[in-house]
Amino acid sequence: MAASVTDSTCRRRPHGIERLVAARLFVVSAPSGAGKTTLLDALVRQDPALCVSVSHTTRPKRAAEVDGVHYHFTDSASFAAMRDDGDFLEWAQVFGHAYGTSRRTVADAFAAGRDVVLEIDWQGARQVRQRWRDPVSVFVLPPSRQALLDRLQGRGQDAPAVIATRMAQAVADISHHGEFDHVVVNDDFETALGDLRCIVRASREGVALRRRDHGTLLQQLLSP
Repeated sequence: MAASVTDSTCRRRPHGIERLVAARLFVVSAPSGAGKTTLLDALVRQDPALCVSVSHTTRPKRAAEVDGVHYHFTDSASFAAMRDDGDFLEWAQVFGHAYGTSRRTVADAFAAGRDVVLEIDWQGARQVRQRWRDPVSVFVLPPSRQALLDRLQGRGQDAPAVIATRMAQAVADISHHGEFDHVVVNDDFETALGDLRCIVRASREGVALRRRDHGTLLQQLLSP
């Protein structure tokens, strides 16, 4: 019987972590502003056995970002060459820029016995499911539309028109929640982080988890 969920740089696996299955690939997606990056940063800090893959992107580097840490910042021609050579496990266009996950990055982490987390959008997640056997996929939801809007506005990076576009895109992204194994609501941060830890732990131990029913919330998020 299935149980329910209750509970940058690769780092070496600590002693004392036992696993019943081989290294796993986790895919985590969310609409912009849902807080998945903050959740994954905390998850990796608490679990050094995990490695978040650093994606390639054609998006310009922001002031606080570091090449090779936040992204591998790549010009459009180089990205296209990698894509055409089959170097990407997945790639997608998001807000006018290309993002992709290097096959070699994932393969090297697996060869070192590490679990890998891909922080990608639903388009990339769909490609991974087609090309990789049994990835564990998670979709992170905001607790409400207002919370999502507040988070986008709180960044202080975008003009109102850009925020409106991101909100519309967020609703479109959320409509793909059914393609994922698990849905986690990022309302209370520690609860959401605990849910992610539980999913990772269960996957390592070969335990099947039931997907939680968030029907009421999803109806509210997707309503016109």
